[in-house]
Amino acid sequence: MRMLNGAEVSALLDYPSLIQALHQGFAGDFSAPPRSLYPLSEGQHDAFALLPAWNERYISVKAFTYLPQNVKKKRPVLHSLLMLFARESGEPLAYIDGVAVTCARTAAVSALAAFHLARPDASSLLLLGTGNLAMPLLRAHLAIRPLRHITLWGRNAAKVKALWHQAIAELLPLYPGLHIQIAEDVVSAQQTHQIIIAATGSAEPLLFGELIAAGTHVDLLGNHNVDKRECDSALVQKARVFVDDKHNVLKEAGELLLPIAEGCFHETQILGDLAALCRGGFLPLASAQTAAQLPPARQQHSDITLFKSVGTALSDLLCAALVYERKLKAEQQSE
Repeated sequence: MRMLNGAEVSALLDYPSLIQALHQGFAGDFSAPPRSLYPLSEGQHDAFALLPAWNERYISVKAFTYLPQNVKKKRPVLHSLLMLFARESGEPLAYIDGVAVTCARTAAVSALAAFHLARPDASSLLLLGTGNLAMPLLRAHLAIRPLRHITLWGRNAAKVKALWHQAIAELLPLYPGLHIQIAEDVVSAQQTHQIIIAATGSAEPLLFGELIAAGTHVDLLGNHNVDKRECDSALVQKARVFVDDKHNVLKEAGELLLPIAEGCFHETQILGDLAALCRGGFLPLASAQTAAQLPPARQQHSDITLFKSVGTALSDLLCAALVYERKLKAEQQSE
């Protein structure tokens, strides 16, 4: 049985291949039971979770601990381990670092959703957030879309500047025509970008329906709390709403649960999940004339689309399977 650490996971993955693997996996047959989340303490939000999934080739389960108070002790907030089994025999195949898998698949899912939901001609991206997901998100979106403008925003000016320097150093050599800048303020920035990604820990809305321009695609992935949200209810009302997993989102995502509680949105208004997007058959196009220009989930260029994700066990499985198969191939080539 193999054991793969975070550095090995990162070295074995590339975003074009991972995004393609996710697309094929979500379009196929799979099972992903509701994840089990166990609160560990009152008031501190400490938690332990198990995320199982399987398809015709593999079974996986990811376990993680989340202890937000670790920040004060300068320790990682999240620890995670993924186990991969053979579906046919049940044989355990690998232990894989779950944090690296989670980071890579989260970025890849964001890019995959944008592939299906953003305008095909979208070339500008606004990223809210400066955490560990920031650079993976930029790399994933650049891997499948010829972006020309990237704008960065965060609440901590020093962290935004550090992210900007890192992006300049690592991305411009690969994409010499790319322009990367820091937003002066989030209010004006959200009005002028075609793709907006929110990957923050904000408890209050940062994105507002009255400000988002027609044709924008919004991706919300930073919040997992029922009483917090990265956008206001007006944006949810204006948008064509999609999710990664409806069951998980309706248990965890304040972005949708709060508008539902307010009576201005209903869960039946969620138009599809990631599997439906990848299978492509959940909604008809507005007309035959738009088929060549628009992805199936977008009825017209002026649509605002919103994708809310909280993570799925299937994306963990698909990422881990790709890592495992590439590890085997590398071992065979070295013999």
